[in-house]
Amino acid sequence: MNITPDQLIYWQWGPLVFNATLLYTWLVMALLVLVSGLVTRRLSTGARISRLQNLLEILVVFIRQQIIAVGHQEPGRYLAFIGTIFLFIALSNLLSIVPGYQPPTGSLSTTTALAAWVFAAVPFFGIWNLGIIRYFRNYTQPSVLMLPFNIIGEFSRTLALAVRLFGNVMSGSMIGGVLLAVTPLFFPVVMQAFGLLIGIIQAYIFAVLATVYITAAAGARSQPDAPAALR
Repeated sequence: MNITPDQLIYWQWGPLVFNATLLYTWLVMALLVLVSGLVTRRLSTGARISRLQNLLEILVVFIRQQIIAVGHQEPGRYLAFIGTIFLFIALSNLLSIVPGYQPPTGSLSTTTALAAWVFAAVPFFGIWNLGIIRYFRNYTQPSVLMLPFNIIGEFSRTLALAVRLFGNVMSGSMIGGVLLAVTPLFFPVVMQAFGLLIGIIQAYIFAVLATVYITAAAGARSQPDAPAALR
């Protein structure tokens, strides 16, 4: 049993490696692009809309409401970034029901890349909203002595984002594999369903934490880093 999809290598030439992480990452991205194209190709503003458009609108409204609830800001500026992260993680985890599929979120390289995008988005949206001087001045609040601690905090929470998602997805896959080997009948099916629920929850938590960090930087750095329930 492979602990992470990084260990499943399909092709290698010197330092170039094509493994399951790359394969299924591109598969998830292709599915997202394909479904998005199908949904948005024939958008309707009338009373009758397709089921896919209805599902898409429900997702968009849900994500907008969560951004407003968490960040207390106009969600339009952050919707595309937060929504893309949520959909990618959620679809990556949901596809684990497909035999032979390995969720790319079970790779530390994937979760680190996602966390790195959040790390880059924090100053991007912060400078966009506040300006470069006002944004970087917040790192010295409430005292200039807090500058190194604020910088360390930026890196530590990025590491926590990556490790949290990786640990939960990887451990879920391992538990499912062990149960399938020991009791290959009813119990693994229940655990698989439970794993899908956990996968959606992990996508939601990652997106919420990203929203907290970004909107806090774009607004007031004095806001709490994360809701207590998500720490």
